[in-house]
Amino acid sequence: MYKVDLPLNQSIEKAVERRRFAETVRKARIFNTRLRVMGVDVDALHQQVQEKKHQKDMEQRRDQYFDKLGEYHENLQLQQDTDERQKQEALHRDLVQYWATQQRMEDSRDADLKCGLKGASRITVQESELGPASMQVFQGEGVKEGQKKREEIKRTQTDLQAQKEENARRRMGNKHRENVRTREVMHEDLRNVQQAALVEECRRATRVALDNYNRALAAEQVENTREQQRREERENFAEIRHTLTSDMMTERAGAAETGLEGGIIPRVLTDRWKGLTPEQLSAIRREREAQCLERQRQRDAETIQDAAWDFQLMKLSTAAEDEETKTAELRRQRRIQMDQYNMQLAKVLWAQ
Repeated sequence: MYKVDLPLNQSIEKAVERRRFAETVRKARIFNTRLRVMGVDVDALHQQVQEKKHQKDMEQRRDQYFDKLGEYHENLQLQQDTDERQKQEALHRDLVQYWATQQRMEDSRDADLKCGLKGASRITVQESELGPASMQVFQGEGVKEGQKKREEIKRTQTDLQAQKEENARRRMGNKHRENVRTREVMHEDLRNVQQAALVEECRRATRVALDNYNRALAAEQVENTREQQRREERENFAEIRHTLTSDMMTERAGAAETGLEGGIIPRVLTDRWKGLTPEQLSAIRREREAQCLERQRQRDAETIQDAAWDFQLMKLSTAAEDEETKTAELRRQRRIQMDQYNMQLAKVLWAQ
């Protein structure tokens, strides 16, 4: 008989194999009594404990990092404030030094008027030759000059004092705002710490309650397992006792006579068939022969079906081979026609 081995779809086989492997793993995980406890997944509990420890460690590291970062920013802000204050003081000193060395009143053009003619240049030209354009002080110009200077000095001192007070108030306000901001940050940090402590306490209480529940559940499961074992032992002992005292083990001939009608006691071969009658044996033989015949008919039908299937496969294979031969012949004819057409085109091109 000619058989054709058709190629199978590998993806379907792989998918079926994956499903079988997953089902095997699932059964091994569920029905493994050595590793599984009803209601308590020890591996999952250990994994949860490890995850909680890892999360707590990460939170502690994060808090330490934030504390160090806050301390670093505070030190950086203090250093910046110190540098800014030092720069302002140095700038003020340089400005005062510049005023004292480069902008002295004695070196100004009006030194002869403001400093009582001290350090003023002397005029070598005679007074008779000087005109109105050479005058520096006019009549009535220097009236109450000292009082004006005192008023200016007093006003300058008042303005300077007001500026100092304004700067002091500004510094106090900035310091007060900084203190308020610092207190708010401290209160916020304290509130966060308290909230984190409450959350951790709740988590700890939850873990303790879960552990207590799991222990109680495990104890209950152990007690249920023991009770089930004791019940199974009692049932097994009862079954063994029933089996030992049953008619099958004692081979009591009267058991085969129970339920008979007419009061006729049949002949019973207790040493061979445990109380079966010839009619029962005949019925068993007839049933067995009928089953054998049915099985033979099934085998014959399967043989006929296999032969028909093989014949159909052979027809399909022959048809496929014929189709492939026709396809190859068509490709060959098309290739020949294409070659002839290309040769004609080449001849035309060479003729041009």
